[in-house]
Amino acid sequence: MIATDETVCDLGVAHVRAAAARLRGEIVRTPTLRVPTLDAMAGCELWLKAESLQLTGAFKARGAMHAVGRLDPAARTRPIITFSSGNHAQAVAFAAKRYGARAIIAMPTDAPAVKVAGVRALGAEIVFAGTTSSERKAAALEIAASTGGVIVPPFDDPHIIAGAGTATWELLEDVVANTGAPLDAVLIPVGGGGLLAGACLACIGTSTMVYSVEPIGCDALAQSLEAGKRVDVEPGPSLADGLRPVGVGELNFAIAQRWVRGSYRVNDDEITRALVALLVHGKLLVEPSGAAALAAALRGGLPGAPRRVGVLLSGGNVEPSLVTRLLQKANP
Repeated sequence: MIATDETVCDLGVAHVRAAAARLRGEIVRTPTLRVPTLDAMAGCELWLKAESLQLTGAFKARGAMHAVGRLDPAARTRPIITFSSGNHAQAVAFAAKRYGARAIIAMPTDAPAVKVAGVRALGAEIVFAGTTSSERKAAALEIAASTGGVIVPPFDDPHIIAGAGTATWELLEDVVANTGAPLDAVLIPVGGGGLLAGACLACIGTSTMVYSVEPIGCDALAQSLEAGKRVDVEPGPSLADGLRPVGVGELNFAIAQRWVRGSYRVNDDEITRALVALLVHGKLLVEPSGAAALAAALRGGLPGAPRRVGVLLSGGNVEPSLVTRLLQKANP
């Protein structure tokens, strides 16, 4: 999709609100959690949105269910296709099964085994294609051309963005309901940027500032914001396998340019510390990608010393063997 100024203006908080209404009863309204020990470590109130407890274990179920649900019924008689390192793959497989459609997923050859198993358990067909997002996107386009199927992209799509934005929408509602006041800031992990773009839309009309978080070496959004245009990167090694795109989506970047107040880069040691601290003190397991925003929060030093900070824990699909290694390495 080409992101024009008109396209960006056409997307707003009303689209997120409408998506929330459509998804009611179709997804889990995940809890917003408080962990006093983590508050003390961060030096502020942390309001943790536990999307690791979402259907298929990640926020991606929101966008996939919304996008597939918005397809014309005739389109769902053809294969539903996507390209993903894992969480969106599982989400599209789940949505396709929910609507009785066939799903074909292009996944990287190094996709975590737990995510591959999750996709297969949902009845989807997997085609392995390279190790980068551009390689699996090319494979998905070839599959669509040969089958006549419909591609449900992982992030650069209005319905995906609006669906993803419902996570932040619920977080904002929960904080106001509990405190009578809004969040001062929200930290959002970024891969292709769908969750971030949705968060920006959800926060329109509020005083909540939106900040992005990426792994060091996989910082396509931060580099793009600094350059004033989209910049592709060669993703470096990172524990956060779900946050390693070549670049952010065009529509997502246009929204981020308008609303994101700052960007943070976190390293694997910080991600490990956050994941283990959440598991030990909050009794909640997330994957490394899901711990990235918390890693930035625990570092502290957000501009303006915000009192209430929202943190999106984006997913929880992690290899048990990796958790064992991280627990042995970290000192929460």
